[in-house]
Amino acid sequence: MPTTATAATRRRKTSRRDDEAPLIPILARKVREVEAKAQRGKLGPTNRVKFQVIAFLVREERARVKADAEIADSARAELLKRLDGVATILAKTAARDTSLIQLLEVDSATSPVAKRMRRDWLLESGAELAPEELIITDIAPVAQAPVVSAAAAERQVTPPSVEARQLANPFLAPDLTPRQSSTPRRRLDGWELMGPLYKAFETGAGGASATMDLPPTPEFDHVSPKGLEVMVHQSRFLEAVKAGHRSFLLADEPGLGKTAQSVLAASVAGAYPLLVVVPNVVKMNWAREVERWTPQRRATVIQGDGTDIDAFADVFIVNYEILDRHLSWLGSIGLRGMVVDEAHFIKNLTSQRSQNVLALASRVRAQTPGGNPLMLALTGTPLINDVEDFDAIWRFLGWTTGDKPGSELMEKLDATGLTPADKAFYAEARDAVISMGIVRRKKKDVAADLPDKLIADLPVQLDDEYGRSIRQAERELGERLAAKYRRIIQSRGDRGDQRSLSLSRGEIDEDIVRLVATGELEESKAAGTGGDNVFTMVRKIGQAKAQLAADYAAQLQRSVGKVVFFAKHIDVMDQAEAHFAASGIRYVSIRGDQTTPARQQAIDDFNDDEGVGIAVCSLTAAGVGLNLQAASNVVLAELSWTAAEQTQAIDRVHRIGQDEPVTAWRIIAAHTIDTKIAELIDQKQGLAARALDGEAVAETASESVQLAALMHLLRQALGGE
Repeated sequence: MPTTATAATRRRKTSRRDDEAPLIPILARKVREVEAKAQRGKLGPTNRVKFQVIAFLVREERARVKADAEIADSARAELLKRLDGVATILAKTAARDTSLIQLLEVDSATSPVAKRMRRDWLLESGAELAPEELIITDIAPVAQAPVVSAAAAERQVTPPSVEARQLANPFLAPDLTPRQSSTPRRRLDGWELMGPLYKAFETGAGGASATMDLPPTPEFDHVSPKGLEVMVHQSRFLEAVKAGHRSFLLADEPGLGKTAQSVLAASVAGAYPLLVVVPNVVKMNWAREVERWTPQRRATVIQGDGTDIDAFADVFIVNYEILDRHLSWLGSIGLRGMVVDEAHFIKNLTSQRSQNVLALASRVRAQTPGGNPLMLALTGTPLINDVEDFDAIWRFLGWTTGDKPGSELMEKLDATGLTPADKAFYAEARDAVISMGIVRRKKKDVAADLPDKLIADLPVQLDDEYGRSIRQAERELGERLAAKYRRIIQSRGDRGDQRSLSLSRGEIDEDIVRLVATGELEESKAAGTGGDNVFTMVRKIGQAKAQLAADYAAQLQRSVGKVVFFAKHIDVMDQAEAHFAASGIRYVSIRGDQTTPARQQAIDDFNDDEGVGIAVCSLTAAGVGLNLQAASNVVLAELSWTAAEQTQAIDRVHRIGQDEPVTAWRIIAAHTIDTKIAELIDQKQGLAARALDGEAVAETASESVQLAALMHLLRQALGGE
C-alpha cells in the first residue's frame, strides 16, 4: 500500500497533467461509459454518437498536445500515452461491433447532436470556444420524402375500384402540401435527449405503470352497439379519445381487447377512411371486429393487387407483406387514421416493412386537417430485446424524429424545468412520454375475473441415438468456439500467456467471449441450414422432441379437452399431425402458407366444433392476434427465440372470454441448450416489467437469446459455467 505522502504526490502529478490537458479525464470517463454499454449489447444511437465524438476529440487533442511547445517532453509522452489508452478502448469496442468502424472516419462527427456533445465536453473541460462554436443549429428541414420510394415505384398498383372512387369526386384535390412553421428555441434544444429518454424507461424511473392519466369511467356506455358492452378499462380509453387525444401506444397485455378498442376509437374520433396494417393471419378477424363493433361502417380486406376491394369502404385492412404495392393510392385517398397492429413488427428501422409504415404515417399526418389524425400502435409486447425497440413506434406516432423529440414532447420535457444532468429528470421524462399516449394495463389489474395463467416446464430425456448426437454436436460447437477464443488469447503475446494461465483459475475474458459468439452468430445466419450451428441445433432438438410433445398433447386432449399445440418448424408440425391422425384425434392446422379464408375456417372449426380436439399452430404465423380461448391448455413443443413470441402464443388462449385457468406446458430437452434457452426467455420478461410496469426487476443484459446461448456454450466449454 502506498504511503499517504506517496499518494498525495501522485495526486499532485495527476492534477498537473490534467491542468495541461483537462479534456483527457473527460474522454476517459466517457469512453468507459461507451465500453460498458457495448459489453452489455446496448450500444444504441446515443452511444454511437458518443463514440464518434470521443474519436474526433482524441484526434484533436493528440494534435494539440504534440504541437504545444509549453508542455515538457516527459509530460507530453504521458499525455499521449493516456490518449492512446482511450484510443485502444475505442478500437476494442469497434472490434466488438464492426459497424462502428465507419464512425472513426475523419470529419464524421458533424451532426448537430454530435456538435452539441463536443461543445458540452469542451466547456466542461474549461475550454474557451468561439461564438460560432457555442450556437449550434439543427440542419434545415428537407422536403418531405415521397411515400413511394424509387425502388417500389414499379410495383405500385391501382385497383379499378380506387379509380372509380377518384372519378366519383367532382372536386379538385385539395392542396395538402405541408406548411413550413417556425419552432421557437427551447431551453433543452442544446441537449441530447433520446439517450436519457430511453434510459428513463430502461431503469423504470418513477416506478409506476406506464399508463397515461385516463378519464374516469363514464356513467353510461354510449359507444357499443346493441347487444355488446365494453369493459371498464376499454371505456376509459375511449373517453380519452372522446376528449381529443389522438395518438396512442396501446400496450395492454395480450388478450385485453385492443382490436375492439381501436375499432371503437375510430368511430369516436370519426377517423375515416381508416387504414389498418396487420399481420396476414388476422386480416379476416379485423374485418369481423369492424362489422361487430361498428356495424354502420364497411371494411374491406386488401388481398394481392386489391382487384376485389371496395374502394368506398370506411376501413382498409392490409397486411405488412403487400403494403409496399399499395402505398401510392393509399397515400392519395385522404386517410384520417392509421392503426398498426402488432407494432413490434416495425422495430427494425432498416427493414422495408418499417420504412413503408413510417412513410405512410408521415403522409397521413401531413394530409389530415390540423395535422392530428388518429394514430394507434397496438402491441402487448413492445419491447423484445432492448428499450430502443420503442424507437420505430415513437416515430410512427410522431412523438420523436429518431434524433430528437417532436415539438409536443419537447414542450413537455421543457416544462419540467430539469435537464438530463438532474437525477429527477428521468422520472419526469418517463412521465412526459407516457402522457403522450402510452396505455398499458395488465390482466390482473383490469380483468379480475380472468383465470390464472401458469407456465409449467416438462423436461424430457432424449435418450436415443438422435438425442446423443445432439448433445455431441453441442459439445463440438462449444469446443469450436473455445478454440477460437484460445487463438485470440494466444495472439496477444505475453498478455495472452498471462490470460491463458488465469484461464486455469476459472477467469474468462468476457469481451472475447462476446466477440467470438457474435462472429459465430453472424456466420450461422449467413449459413442458414448449412453445417452445425445454433439454429440447426435447435431445429434438431425440436425434431427430437416432436413425438414426445405430440404424445403428451394427445394424452392431455383426452383428459382435459381442447389443446393448442405450438411448434416453430413445419417438420415438427408435420410429425405432430401424423401422430394425432394415427391416434384418431381430429385437429386443425394454422400455418403461414394458408389462404386467409382457410386459416379463418380452421380457427372457427377449433372454437366451434366440439369434435376438433387440437389446433396445431405455427409459432410465428399463429402466435399473434388469434382467439383460441376454446382451449385452456397450450403445449409449446419448441421454444421461441424471444420472450415476446412465447407470451403472444400463450395469450391466444389466456384472453377475455376465457373462463378456465390456463396452463402452458413447455417441453424442454434436458441436458441440452434447450434448458438454457428457457432460462434466458424467462429472464427477458424483466425488461417489460421494469420499463412498462414499473416493477423492481433486476436489470439483465440486452443481447439476443441466440447470442446469449452461444456465450453460454462457450463459457461451458471453457469451464466457466
